[in-house]
Amino acid sequence: MALQLDERQRAMLLEMGVRVWLPGTDFATVADSEPAELAAALPSRTAPHAPARPAPVTDQRPVAPVPMVSRPAHVQVAPVVSAAPVQPSALAALDWNGLADTAAACESCGLCAGRKHATLQPAQQTQADWMVVGDPPEEDEDSAAQAFVEAPGLLLDNMLKAVGASRTGNGPQGAYATNVVKCRPPHGRNPQPADLAQCAAYLQREIELVQPKVIFAVGRFAIQTLLSEHGALATQPLGKLRGAVYRYRGIPVVVSYHPKLLLRNSADKAKAWADLCLAMDALSAP
Repeated sequence: MALQLDERQRAMLLEMGVRVWLPGTDFATVADSEPAELAAALPSRTAPHAPARPAPVTDQRPVAPVPMVSRPAHVQVAPVVSAAPVQPSALAALDWNGLADTAAACESCGLCAGRKHATLQPAQQTQADWMVVGDPPEEDEDSAAQAFVEAPGLLLDNMLKAVGASRTGNGPQGAYATNVVKCRPPHGRNPQPADLAQCAAYLQREIELVQPKVIFAVGRFAIQTLLSEHGALATQPLGKLRGAVYRYRGIPVVVSYHPKLLLRNSADKAKAWADLCLAMDALSAP
């Protein structure tokens, strides 16, 4: 009985390495005697002379396209960060409202990716003798769009009250509080030196508007920025930096513990009081 094979069956046998021979014919090859449409039906090979292998059994059902997955609403993508640095000259003519608006829209460093609100807010006074500079904003400060809130803010207010100043006072009784950078770092990471350098222009303009007589720096990153004129000294531990009066652009700077650390370790409150007394001495010195 003669073997009856259609073109598709013969193509499959050839691909599996089975050469079909019929009585009275020569062995067929695709190049010589197979129809053109049979050659087109054969799958391409990676190498012309590679030995044929049995084709794996696969599911021949059509594959549905993979749907695009929408991003959940709570997942935020970091905004595009501008490579242009913040220049102090660009901020020099801004008043409080213009400075706050510029900080709120700033994308000059990667810190903007973690920001809900910038914490730079217009001062409540025209001039304040005291200026308190703290570390980068935490979640509660980011939500309130203000530096030093909740329990650390209450402790700072009590510390300022002890030296006759307040955040609502003016002149010798006035104190302006701010963060060394104005945006909460994303994912709780520490600000990088480039981030601190970018935001220094905002801090400089704040100092120009406040015109403080003394700066009270609390926190590692605030100290690093305000002691940047002193080189490697700025990176020394706080214990080695306390007890001295430094300068930032000619203004006396006294360093101390951040109120949030004082809440964790009450024993350091006596040291913080000594630092405040040193700041008062610097304030009254000619």
